[in-house]
Amino acid sequence: MNKENILILGIETSCDETAAAVIRNGREVLSNVISSQIELHKLYGGVVPEIASRKHIEKINQVIEAALKEANVTLDEIDSIGVTYGPGLVGALLVGVAEAKAISYAKNIDLVGVHHISGHISANYIENLELQPPFMCLVVSGGHTHLLLVKDYGKYEIIGMTRDDAAGEAFDKVARAIGLGYPGGPKIDILSKEGNPNAIKFPRAHIEDNKYDFSFSGVKSAVLNYINSCQMKNIEINKADIAASFQNAVVEVLVNNAVHAVEEYQMDKLAIAGGVASNTSLRKAMKLACEENGIKLYHPSPIFCTDNAAMIGVAAYYEYINGTRHGLDLNAVPNLKFT
Repeated sequence: MNKENILILGIETSCDETAAAVIRNGREVLSNVISSQIELHKLYGGVVPEIASRKHIEKINQVIEAALKEANVTLDEIDSIGVTYGPGLVGALLVGVAEAKAISYAKNIDLVGVHHISGHISANYIENLELQPPFMCLVVSGGHTHLLLVKDYGKYEIIGMTRDDAAGEAFDKVARAIGLGYPGGPKIDILSKEGNPNAIKFPRAHIEDNKYDFSFSGVKSAVLNYINSCQMKNIEINKADIAASFQNAVVEVLVNNAVHAVEEYQMDKLAIAGGVASNTSLRKAMKLACEENGIKLYHPSPIFCTDNAAMIGVAAYYEYINGTRHGLDLNAVPNLKFT
């Protein structure tokens, strides 16, 4: 591996964003093109898998062409293609994987399959050039809530994870319950600024057999029960107070678990990643807790928190230089485990 510059084409289609990016040497984003389906899925109150797959098929070639053009490179200059192969919606994943394999075969370019969570973690390398493993990372998104020890590039140890709902999933369900619609996370973040985070005492789950695991089904159910109780008693509900109090309960658990893990494992660096990592309340609370405990906090810009191909290209770069290669038998794995 003696090339001065290594170029990775990243492809991401795990859910409802069709994305492609070109990454140079693992840290420099030459392009990052995202075609979002949010407006389409808003009509249904959430992502419809079949519609997502069809839209990926429509957009995949366009976003790749746009990413190459923006980066001012051709496929002949690309050293490897990194593609998300799990976890995610199986139909959506298959579009990206099939596209990556087709280009790999046609142009004889190395292929690297990337785990979606590894991509979210790697998003922190894009703007934080000084960040290097080891460090603790909290990944919080619509489908995942993981607390991980990043031992090296692409080498992880799971410290804690959700036992039920992911944090982002709970945000979406609570948003739907109070009539905010989809996507719920950003809407709750905005509305909560008008509410009192201490107005309603929602539960914080603590797992007995692993203090770093999470559970958000209880707080979600508590919110639903509170709303039902108010409706039965003809008590007017304050949506802003519900949003603020719910968000406060979730953020408190996320921050406490992450900070305690950093201290116990004698780390001095903590990164956050995933769509919920762009939540302003979480960022503010995590920044304060890290300052109080002498921990250096890292996080991506919001554009790199939500699903994107730049993070996949970065993760693929480190896999590529470590010798990882996949064949044309690479397949989508919707429930891909993370170790």
